[in-house]
Amino acid sequence: MSESLRARWGWHQLSSPWARRVVADADLRPGDLVLDLGAGTGALTEELVRVGARVIAVELHPARYHELRRQLQGKNAIAVRADIRELRLPRRPFHVVANPPFSATAAVLRRLVAPGSRLVRADLVVPRHVVRRWTGGRAPGDGRWSWEFEAAAGRAVPRGAFRPPAPHDAMVLCIVRRP
Repeated sequence: MSESLRARWGWHQLSSPWARRVVADADLRPGDLVLDLGAGTGALTEELVRVGARVIAVELHPARYHELRRQLQGKNAIAVRADIRELRLPRRPFHVVANPPFSATAAVLRRLVAPGSRLVRADLVVPRHVVRRWTGGRAPGDGRWSWEFEAAAGRAVPRGAFRPPAPHDAMVLCIVRRP
């Protein structure tokens, strides 16, 4: 697939060194159920498996999904072909560590903090302006999500951490369920 086509879709593959950093910051424990939304070719998925998480890697693109499925055989992970904007979330507590396509960011965030979500924590690589909006009290919606969740800025991720390079610098948006 050409880099210009990837960029139009908003898919920017995170490099392996950056995937390791994002997973290390996510405060996961072995056995945690973790969704990798927009898993692509599995950079984050591989690191999540390495730390002992039970991973559901979600990818819509047919070729990337089949490659991911092949890579995950025999590991504590499964690949699911689905649109992350319409995915049914687990009914039990779960985490999310993901680099979703930038074009799907708003829809993914709305789903994760919707009433009834069992989200424990999400670490999402998203455009920097999204992090500023969510941590600055200007997240979309009526704000009810903030009764259950807290949003914080995580690690900065430079454009060069992606292939093709992202159009803007990114950051990790951390959303944590309030106790």
